[in-house]
Amino acid sequence: MKRYDLIIIGAGPAGLSAAIEAAKRGVKAIVFDENPKPGGQLFKQIHKFFGSKEHKAKIRGFKIGEELLKEANDYGVEVILNAIVIGLYMDKEITVQIGTEILHYKGDAVIVATGASENMVPFPGWTLPGVIGAGAAQTMMNLHSVKPGNRVLMLGSGNVGLVVSFQLMQAGCEVEALVDAASQVGGYGVHASKVARCGVPFYLSHTIIKAEGEESVTGVSIGEVDRTWQVIPGTEKHFEVDTICLAVGLSPMSQLLSMAGCNMQDTPGGFVPVCTARGETSVPGIFAAGDVSGIEEASSAMIEGRISGLAAANYLGFITAEELGAAVNELKKALQSLREGMFAPENRGKVIAETEEGIAVSHNLLRKGYLDEPEILRFPGVSKAAGIHPVIECTQNIPCNPCQSACPKKCIVIGEKISALPAIDPEKECSGCGLCVASCPGQAIFLVNEDYEPGWASITLPYEFLPLPAAGDEGIALDRGGREVCRAEVTNVKAAQAFDHTNLLTIKVPAEVAMKVRFFRGLEAELWAK
Repeated sequence: MKRYDLIIIGAGPAGLSAAIEAAKRGVKAIVFDENPKPGGQLFKQIHKFFGSKEHKAKIRGFKIGEELLKEANDYGVEVILNAIVIGLYMDKEITVQIGTEILHYKGDAVIVATGASENMVPFPGWTLPGVIGAGAAQTMMNLHSVKPGNRVLMLGSGNVGLVVSFQLMQAGCEVEALVDAASQVGGYGVHASKVARCGVPFYLSHTIIKAEGEESVTGVSIGEVDRTWQVIPGTEKHFEVDTICLAVGLSPMSQLLSMAGCNMQDTPGGFVPVCTARGETSVPGIFAAGDVSGIEEASSAMIEGRISGLAAANYLGFITAEELGAAVNELKKALQSLREGMFAPENRGKVIAETEEGIAVSHNLLRKGYLDEPEILRFPGVSKAAGIHPVIECTQNIPCNPCQSACPKKCIVIGEKISALPAIDPEKECSGCGLCVASCPGQAIFLVNEDYEPGWASITLPYEFLPLPAAGDEGIALDRGGREVCRAEVTNVKAAQAFDHTNLLTIKVPAEVAMKVRFFRGLEAELWAK
């Protein structure tokens, strides 16, 4: 039996972060993970993170994973892959299956960071090939470069459903519809908007009736639901699809903690251990971090992991209680900032009618996934100044502020509270550099110049699709709901290293539609779609 100061189960964002913090303090740590690659969900996440600089905002998930792996390696953390931990006991002994062997390890402390598993929804035909989880679709696309299907229906409008819908389109799939039994979009409005402007319709208060097909999915029927979640007769709709993607929530993988005798509790978010704010369970020396103790974003999981790593180091005698307290207090501030705003844990399930600034929330955004033009003018990030200026269509209090630090002219103001709505400082003049457009994780910032030429305006928008258009290309300008507005000409394309693959596409449109146009589709894409 091999012995370590600290055993960590799970090499995802929480587990690696815990290992790094503990190893920094001299703890001999080992990490086990059942997957062939470390990093957990991070390597599926090709989108940019929200938050602030301390939360690794505007960095893509897989790059954060690479940074964590390098840091863990630099501090001498041992990572064992293809290792399934099948037992955790009160004396902090674990049994691990590696290949055909069952091995025993003993830790003076254990951190469980096993994450969560995808939920499924049963309906007639749900076992047909072609019905997959959103996480599985991400794995296929972003880890193995395999297209999950050609025509996809997404069930679930939380952040996972919205983000994966966009990534499906980036992979060349057609997303036929986004469906949710809830009456309003569950995820960030900026995520919904970038899906809607691509032309994907939202069917809220709808559910899947059945998947169709004999040997695999060939279609799907959905219907509107009433207040008792029953399908309303006569509301059925049919889509010809070959893939049904399910993004209906996650369940903490907490079985090992229960096996170890930790006190557990049933919560709306799943069966989780009873923990202190430092991740300490009821069993001394056993800690929990990340989604296993409650579902949140990966940014939160990384901070929780760091806190648990420090708490384990203190338990093992590598740092004092005073050192622990000082470090954890700073981390708690960072964690709390991620838990503020409309999507704070205490607001789950509530209908938020106004922003923290007292501005009415867009009803159209919640029901259809995009802002209606008259609604957008009431938000502080939207102005119609002369010359080139940013238009920020971020209208919910979400924890994110990269645009504020990205602007060299200080045109964009959020303030110290990162969940505040971004505002435009009318005293500052925009240079048109586009750094704010590229830095926005929600792709919600546009540069508008209604004085581009007499009778013409230019719109600079974020673009993350291939093939990348070139200056001189013609196409169709689309509005926030993905509807055709007019023909448009590409006048400029910027692809700088600082933009991190968020290309800046500038198109020329009639001046009167400058506040309508928010996306561009090339003529080749139009012909392909038909």
